[in-house]
Amino acid sequence: MKKIGIADTTFARFDMFKSAVDELHKMGTGFEIERYTVPGIKDLPIACQRLIESGADIVMALGMPGPEPIDKQCADQASKALLYVELKKNTHIIEVFVHEDEAEKEELKGLADMRAREHAVNVYDLLFRPERLEEKAGQGKREGYPDVGPLR
Repeated sequence: MKKIGIADTTFARFDMFKSAVDELHKMGTGFEIERYTVPGIKDLPIACQRLIESGADIVMALGMPGPEPIDKQCADQASKALLYVELKKNTHIIEVFVHEDEAEKEELKGLADMRAREHAVNVYDLLFRPERLEEKAGQGKREGYPDVGPLR
């Protein structure tokens, strides 16, 4: 049985974990989910590393950086550290960040929900149906926003 690790934060203003798990359960079976919740976005890399070390085959890192310059700096640091862990552990970490200044409050909820769900499908596809990702290559897919489509 495959294991999907999901790391999330208490700083986030929307429960993307709930959305991701709901979507994963729609995809099928053959996996278990392990959650690791941390206070903030810069704590996600160690959470992801621990999930991988506990047997996760793939990990989602869910975060919602704030709108201030320091929040963007923290998100950048976290993103770089996630890449380091991903390479060090040779395991995919799907970064799912929704920045608070991407949209207004009501739209932000929908964006966070949709981005978590669409990346959950990507996680499932990476584990169980990689050919689905190959079919989508070069198609201008966007998670949380409408697809932009391929260049013609």
